[in-house]
Amino acid sequence: MRVIAGQYKSRRLIAPPGVQTRPTSDRLRETLFNVVAGRVPGSVWLDLFAGSGAVGIEALSRGAHSAYFVEVSGAALRTIRKNLQSLAIEEGSEVIEREAATALRMLDAQAVACDFVFLDPPYRKMGDYEQVLSFLSQSRLLRPGAEVIAEHDKHFDPGDEFGSLRRHRVLRQGDAVLSFYKRE
Repeated sequence: MRVIAGQYKSRRLIAPPGVQTRPTSDRLRETLFNVVAGRVPGSVWLDLFAGSGAVGIEALSRGAHSAYFVEVSGAALRTIRKNLQSLAIEEGSEVIEREAATALRMLDAQAVACDFVFLDPPYRKMGDYEQVLSFLSQSRLLRPGAEVIAEHDKHFDPGDEFGSLRRHRVLRQGDAVLSFYKRE
């Protein structure tokens, strides 16, 4: 696993040990960032179920202003911190050790506003998609024009709409799918 482009291009990233975490592949991350490339510089990212932190780190590498990494697994948290440390990323990143739902409520109460939210819950936790997307649809976490991107298995469809969030784009790559949501 590596950073695809930007300031940290080609730098290696480590993945959490074991099979509990499924890092977003380099190829899928490249596809994601090709779609949003023009809007990344200066943006604020929320990387939920962050795993290795690869998506948020890629955003920072490409000029994002900041990235919040939300993770509950101890092994994944250690991995995110090691990846940030190996790249000497000290500013513009915050690692939040909480369940996604708790972190969302906390960030919303702090009036954090994001341009992009990326979520990739463990595939066995299908209910997390609905919980997170429904919360985001009514929260203050999304700036006007913000985009929510959900990575999911090709055999699972999280749904087309959640409150004010509507899916407007789907990209398939192998067994993985990216669903893009925006507020109406």
